[in-house]
Amino acid sequence: MKTRNIFKVMIATSMLMLGACGELLEEKNPSGITDESVYTTPEGFETLVNASYATARHWYGKEDGYTLAEGGTDLWLQGVDNRRVDLMTYNNLQATENMPPLSINEIFLERIWERFYATINLINAGILRIDDAGLAEDLKLKRKAELHFLRAFYYWHIVETWGGVHLTTEETSTVQTTANRSSVDDFYALIFSDLAFAVENLPPTTTDYGRVTKPAAEAFLARMHLTRGNNAEALALSQKVISDYGFQLVPKYADLWSMQNLKNKEVVWAVNYTVDLTSSDLLNTATNPFGHPRGGHNAHMMFLMTYERVAAGAIGMQRDVANGRPFARYMPTKFLLDLFDETIDARYNGSFQTVWKTNKAGAYKKTVNGVEYNVNLALGDTAIFASKYEIADEVDATKKYLIVDQSKMYKNDGNFNGNQLYIPLSKFLDPTRPTLTEVQSARDAFVIRLAEMYLIAAEAKLNLNDAEGAAEFINAIRTRAAVPGKVAEMQVEADDMSIDFILDERARELAGEQLRWFDLKRTGKLVERVVAHNPAAAPYVKEYHNVRPIPQRQLDAVTNKAEFTQNDGYQ
Repeated sequence: MKTRNIFKVMIATSMLMLGACGELLEEKNPSGITDESVYTTPEGFETLVNASYATARHWYGKEDGYTLAEGGTDLWLQGVDNRRVDLMTYNNLQATENMPPLSINEIFLERIWERFYATINLINAGILRIDDAGLAEDLKLKRKAELHFLRAFYYWHIVETWGGVHLTTEETSTVQTTANRSSVDDFYALIFSDLAFAVENLPPTTTDYGRVTKPAAEAFLARMHLTRGNNAEALALSQKVISDYGFQLVPKYADLWSMQNLKNKEVVWAVNYTVDLTSSDLLNTATNPFGHPRGGHNAHMMFLMTYERVAAGAIGMQRDVANGRPFARYMPTKFLLDLFDETIDARYNGSFQTVWKTNKAGAYKKTVNGVEYNVNLALGDTAIFASKYEIADEVDATKKYLIVDQSKMYKNDGNFNGNQLYIPLSKFLDPTRPTLTEVQSARDAFVIRLAEMYLIAAEAKLNLNDAEGAAEFINAIRTRAAVPGKVAEMQVEADDMSIDFILDERARELAGEQLRWFDLKRTGKLVERVVAHNPAAAPYVKEYHNVRPIPQRQLDAVTNKAEFTQNDGYQ
């Protein structure tokens, strides 16, 4: 299925999308579905709702979403194999590229645009037709609330990514070639209205993991209120989620990321992936009808460095399941690594990998300051050690293992010196994958977790001129993050509170969790912090980059080109 623009979304398109939802919530699709059965039978309508959830898998746990939500911020440089350096650095960022549609190299912006708008059309149809679906009244209200939440959820991604673009609550079943330019305020009016309905009508809990609940809707609404500067509302809702539903911070930060602990009490809402990887197969066109993998969770590959590449200088290593399949898309900025004091903050070692143990014994050569040394590594020996600090050559020469230190990773200005071997974000690793080449993971993508509620409450308190209250919420997060015996050293005071400190704390807590670009935009800090902390992007970032370019193929498809124009700065 190759949808050319947001308006060519017919019932047939929606039906094709339904095949992608089968494993969401562990429900199978019925066979022989037609468009009428979707809207007029309970079984068919359940499939429509599941399909509406499934689209979140195109953003959460996927390279498209990671590049758009983490790329172009203060936290990430491009790894050696990054495919969208323009989005990472803002250099030569245009609306389109000379790439075939929906290929593996298709631009991320266009793919997300098409799928989100196709799903919104499906949701609109569901909301408008739910009375004809034959659902019991209590189930009908719950499913309608879920659809309202999901519409708000996808429209938030759209409006923050592209600004005031096309907004509709109507179902489109025929080709439409005109588009409207709705204001950002109009988008948020609908988002708040949809979320109010969801909060009022969703249940407090669910036994069907992955479905949205009342606290999840309240948590997302808190995020929306913070985004729009409604600090009192954001504070009240975040405090309610913290106190009213039994959520708890996982005692040890590193345990959040264990594959055996994914369904824990800190998760407010997650996009769930199936443990049956055959249903997430990269090439399974039956379950991935758009021609690009919906598949499983892919973050386990995206942040890794090329630990197995001899050509990059690696020694003692070959690719294995435990260390992951490195796609080397994103390298941490020096700024991100330096945010952590690992002597007191356990989140550093809970987030990053610094040691690789030999899994390929043998004789190797390592070079220190131009001098070549012969070393022999046995299985289990340290093969590679990565440090954010500078290690003297005299020390390096005494070690058998390869040392990747600050100067090997970064130039003096903080730009990358080498973007093949570096300290990788490792919290998404999946050692349960069946083979070392497996690109799909059953890891769930945490969309909202309790820690974010503390951070929202802290930011709202600060904006309400209550720095002491802000510090109390921050300290709740930092107490959990403390190295054993270092809780006192991790505490902060009211005088420490500023929006920059809170952004730093959000980086320490949430790095890689697909929130950073939105955080910088919300606080008006995107350009300032990219210029200060991302030297690869600093020369190119401009204020107009607070929205992304509209895909050119969409602009070409509309007939009212004078009204529906490209975002400022990209013409």
